[in-house]
Parts: sequence; structure tokens; C-alpha cells
Amino acid sequence: MQKILVDGGAVLHGEVRVSGAKNAVLPILCATLLADGPVTIRNVPRLHDVRTTIRVLAELGARVGDEGDGVVTVDPSTVHSHVAPYELVKTMRASVLVLGPLLAKFGHAEVSLPGGCAIGSRPVDLHIKGMQSLGAEISVENGFIKARAERLRGARHVFDIVSVGATENVLMAATLAEGRTVLENAAMEPEIVDLAECLIAMGARIEGQGTGRIVVHGVERLHAAQHSVVADRIEAGTFLIAAAMTGGRVTVTHARPDTMDAVLDKLKAAGAELDCDGDRITLDMQGRRPRAVDITTAPHPGFPTDMQAQFMALNCIADGVSVMNETIFENRFMHVNELLRLGADIRIDGHTAVVRGVQKLSGAPVMATDLRASASLILAGLVAHGATTIDRIYHLDRGYENIEGKLSALGADIRRID
Repeated sequence: MQKILVDGGAVLHGEVRVSGAKNAVLPILCATLLADGPVTIRNVPRLHDVRTTIRVLAELGARVGDEGDGVVTVDPSTVHSHVAPYELVKTMRASVLVLGPLLAKFGHAEVSLPGGCAIGSRPVDLHIKGMQSLGAEISVENGFIKARAERLRGARHVFDIVSVGATENVLMAATLAEGRTVLENAAMEPEIVDLAECLIAMGARIEGQGTGRIVVHGVERLHAAQHSVVADRIEAGTFLIAAAMTGGRVTVTHARPDTMDAVLDKLKAAGAELDCDGDRITLDMQGRRPRAVDITTAPHPGFPTDMQAQFMALNCIADGVSVMNETIFENRFMHVNELLRLGADIRIDGHTAVVRGVQKLSGAPVMATDLRASASLILAGLVAHGATTIDRIYHLDRGYENIEGKLSALGADIRRID
């Protein structure tokens, strides 16, 4: 099994290109099932979760072509199955996002219930309720969500809580529903906007994406299209934090600063000098130690839960004491015990962590528990004295494209080992 080895102490400098967003490309790939012809997706990152999604599409019968340079074309005209099997869905919860497209396009879908998730419960009942609002008949039998509808009907649906995945699933289904659908209390993440823009390129009629109220006017069919995936704001934030922690100066390119307000504000509060110029963000720490910053996660436009672990790594070596509140997932402090192994000073009380910054961390063997936790351990390793070995990095490969190569190009002493 592969591991990541980091020898800390290097100050990062240079430029790094941001890949396409994991959290955008997965629903967009699922959305291709709605089209009558091939859909070409650009800026597709090379990630394990992308490969899994492509396997799901291929299992359903779609023809998927990897044209290189981040270009993937999906031709759904050959889809012959409406069943997403457990063997694939269990490895990635986002596979449930084929439910809405299959149901809307073919009138029938059987999708395995996803398996467990290390960072907490992400129930699919919000997805099911949304489909039922559109007129679907749904049962859960033998571990499968079984859904039927001759044609979905537009309706007003209010999500019980803000859910990115449920918003995406119901949004996709509504594009082919008869009449007008209004989604209230919808998620507002940039990835939702990107999905909507892809659907619009395919012929969908959507208004209000990026707000809590999305209106969809159903159409008879969606057609072939091209779309380029939005930049990954979480990857961009991770590299900026790496620069801030090491006291360096790094420019992330091909980024979208307009999707990162909450993160950029916290980096400024930590003492970083930031300059945004088009799709470039430059962070200059000028060798200073970062200041501790308080964090409370919240749905967009609040502070993203996917950046909580990385900011905790920063706070571990920052000047001062920080209070970090996690409001989205109940088990998202699993990286704390591993950071403690590196010498961090963290106290947990329920959903709140109090982090007292220390002068230095010390390298040690640690274990990744989820995707963003693995990134936080790499960040801590960059500033730790000595070597840090990170095990179970298959979590990392789900959401970061060649992170060790990109950090190495910035001057980090980091490599993948067997």
C-alpha cells in the first residue's frame, strides 16, 4: 500500500495550477445521462472518484471516452441498464446522483443505497422526498432505492435542510419534468451553479442557481453539449494554506477567487497578504507565522466544511488560540488524534475544537481518516520537524490530483512511497 512521506521545513514558492472541482465534476458526469447525444466535459481532474463515476456510467451502458488533457466525452445513447449496483455505489456516495437522471430520462431507476461514510451520516431520504415531490413512486427494497414515473411532474419542493447532493439530484430530475419546478431552501454552492450551467448548455431552462430558490422549466429533451468544469476552490484553498503555514509566497492559477470569499477572508485574518488578478490568487506570508483564526463551518456562502481540517492544521502552528465549530458533519474531527501525534495542542468538546498554536510540530507516522483529513496531515507535515509518513492515502486520491507533484514543484520535500 502506498504512503506519502513529507520532510518538513521547506518554504513554498512558485505557481501551481488548480484542477477542475471534484465536487462539480461528479454530478456533471451523472447529468450526461439526461442528454440524447454525446456530452464533452473539459477540465476533468484525474481522481479516483472520477474513475468510479465513469465505471458507474459504463455499467449502465454509456460510452465514455477519455480524450486526454482533462477531456472526457460521455455518449448516453447506448444506456441499456437502469441499475447502479452496490459493488460500485458502496465505494462512493456520490453514485446516488444517477438516481435523478435515470428516473427523469428513462422513467425507472434502481440505485443501491450508499455505504457508510467516515465523516458522518449523509441520509438519502432528502433525495427520495424530492423525487416523490415530482411524482415518483419510490420503495426501498433489498438495499436498493427503486423509483418509477411515466414522466415526472413539476412541483414546489422545500428541502428539510440544505443539502448539496439532494439539490443536485432533484435539479437534474426536474429538467425533464413536465411543467415548472421550484426548489426552496436549495444549496447555493458554486458547484450547484456549475451543474446548472452544464444543464443549460444541454438545453435545460433553469433560473436562480446560486440562490436558495431555483426555478426549473421542464423541457422535452436535452441535447449534446460541451462544458468546462469550474476550478476546485478546495484544492486552491489547500495550496494557499500550505503557503501561509510555511511562510512562503505562492500563486494558484486557473482559480475562481469569486467562489472563495469565506476562505480568503480567513487567510487575511491569519496575516496573509492576498492579491487576486483574474484567475490568479497570490498569497505572500513574507516569512511570518500565521495568526490563529476562529472558524465556524456553514453552507455556502459560509465557511466550507471541506476546508475545516486544513485550517485546523494552520491553527496548530499559529500564534494564539482558535475556536473551531463544525456544524455540518458530526464526525469531522477524526483528524485531531493524528494531529496530536505530531505535537498539536487540541481539545475537543462535542462539535467544538479549541486549538492552541505551538511553536513547532514533530514528524511521526499518521493515518488519513478521510479526504480532507489527509490534506491536513500533509499540511502539518510540511512544517513539522523531521519526517511525517501518511498512511491510507487512497482517501487523498479521491479528491486531489497529483498533490505530491504539485507541492514538490513549489519546493516541498514530499514523495509517494510503497
